[in-house]
Amino acid sequence: MLSHFAFTAIAFVVALGILITIHEFGHFWVARRMGVRVLRFSIGFGPALWRRVGKDGTEYVLAAIPLGGYVKMLDEREAPVDEADLGDAFNRKPLSARAAIVAAGPMANFLLAIAAYWLVGLIGTTGIAPLVGEPQPGTPAAAAGFVNEDRITSVNGKAVATWTDARIAILDAAMQNDAGSMRIGVETAQGAVVERHLDIDPALVLKVRGDPLAGIGFDAWRPHQPPVFGEVLDDGAAARAGIVEGDRVMAIDGEPIGSFGEVVERVVPAAGQTLAMTLERDGQEIIVDVTPEAVTVNGESRGRIGVIETHSAAAWEKARVTVRYGVLDSLGQAVVRTWEMTALTVRMLAKLVTGQAAIENLSGPLTIAQVAGQTAAVGIDHYIGFIALISISLAVLNLLPIPILDGGHLVYFALEAITGRPPSERVQMIGQQLGMLLLGALMMLAFYNDIGRLLQ
Repeated sequence: MLSHFAFTAIAFVVALGILITIHEFGHFWVARRMGVRVLRFSIGFGPALWRRVGKDGTEYVLAAIPLGGYVKMLDEREAPVDEADLGDAFNRKPLSARAAIVAAGPMANFLLAIAAYWLVGLIGTTGIAPLVGEPQPGTPAAAAGFVNEDRITSVNGKAVATWTDARIAILDAAMQNDAGSMRIGVETAQGAVVERHLDIDPALVLKVRGDPLAGIGFDAWRPHQPPVFGEVLDDGAAARAGIVEGDRVMAIDGEPIGSFGEVVERVVPAAGQTLAMTLERDGQEIIVDVTPEAVTVNGESRGRIGVIETHSAAAWEKARVTVRYGVLDSLGQAVVRTWEMTALTVRMLAKLVTGQAAIENLSGPLTIAQVAGQTAAVGIDHYIGFIALISISLAVLNLLPIPILDGGHLVYFALEAITGRPPSERVQMIGQQLGMLLLGALMMLAFYNDIGRLLQ
């Protein structure tokens, strides 16, 4: 049985390998079609683990560090080129051909996302239905009249089928509407179809780290679960207090407890405070003192004791929903989904740059690896969907007008088209240095955020 770390690492490397290979193959394929000689096609950086020279003369390399890749083309700017081979050099090709080669990498990632979403639509994906739990008092959700077991059916007229759809739609609506007014279609527990108007400050969504619905007061509906502890984490407060799997909570500080939700309600606001828990174990009642640890969630300190509730599959059946499409419908949905997620990514980047969204939302490789492992554990449909989303992010990132990225090269080509000559080598060198500095700073910030999440 693979350890959790090994499983996560494999899921991350496989996803990254697919994304990088498709991106670099886009550059490679178009370069070959444009008559450019490709000297090396490398997946990864550093020492070569495997290499082979193909019949086409290209050296294919699999390198040790799987955090990128590159396509090395014949180019006079990098090394002397024989006069007979000048026609195969990248720098001698027309501007349109060079631009097509550079743009092909991000375009390949967009196509990968469409293919992945199409496949998910065909095989079907199981998610959590957008059923609302009891809204937190004093929040926009409570003010709008949401009650327990309301099912969200649409956001501003756009149909949603799962909690993931609802989160994305609300986040997107918040970024597009500074006034923060949303029309939420709802089917009540009694079967009535109504529309609720949700008035929010977009900052409640954009400034929240993690779940964008937390600031609105939305929480997913949960079935009634008995106050019985499932897994007890080894390094948690519960384990140190002597709590074991199967313990049933009868009371906390003398107050009777009837559900796991009531346990959560008592523990969350009690960080650093000692709670007297009355437990039933093997027919006997015992009392243990447990002190919830303080953890930061969405910028707020919350108590945690390190236990997981027991789950009843039958109780959760009501909240499960499976979404599946036919061949053509799935393709249409895939194109629309890719477009929507691309637009959402661009808007989020704009909000990050302008300070309207929390910079803590920026994620690095550690968070991506963690999500890769989580989605792979849930199911192949979620894992493929994760690859699609990261592929879109990679495409958008590479199209940013930053020197050393594909987008930076396209900016240079645009200047060349306007002025009739490429930017000077000095300008390009300064641009590369600035680009490396900017990307380095972004990577450091992303790593800082990743480490912060792990510590939380």
